[in-house]
Amino acid sequence: MDAARARKLADRIQQVVAEMLERRIKDPRLGFVTVTDAKVTADLSDATVYYTVFGSEAERADTAAALESAKGIIRSEVGRQTGLRHTPGLTFVHDPLPDNARHMDDLFALAKAKDAEIARQAEGANFAGDADPYRFEEDLDAEAAEEEGEDESSGRAGRPAR
Repeated sequence: MDAARARKLADRIQQVVAEMLERRIKDPRLGFVTVTDAKVTADLSDATVYYTVFGSEAERADTAAALESAKGIIRSEVGRQTGLRHTPGLTFVHDPLPDNARHMDDLFALAKAKDAEIARQAEGANFAGDADPYRFEEDLDAEAAEEEGEDESSGRAGRPAR
């Protein structure tokens, strides 16, 4: 089948499911749920709907149960609104992306705190060697001029001995 058609159908299914959850499904187990994505197989026979739930693990489990029990009514509404001869089967999957993003934010905050701690410790520290151990062009020129001056005073013409 056409990939563009599958993507359009997935977008439409996402809209219909989100609308159903917001307006028509009145299950008390249904938490603060957001439909994040939908994917449809190439043959348009199955649709996977990804969702997130704001709240605890128990609220997430309750929402999963509520979605599973409302699957039939949601599927019939998807079929009615899309006008397909064969309505795709629906599978609801919790989307781990927001949880992963939250975990990454926590890791970034931890790294930032560690960097701040290291910077605080380094405030009064002195360098073990030179403050700037790299040699620059003007430094090399000054050293070369000094060496030439020493060579002339010793009677040599500034060339290395062979």
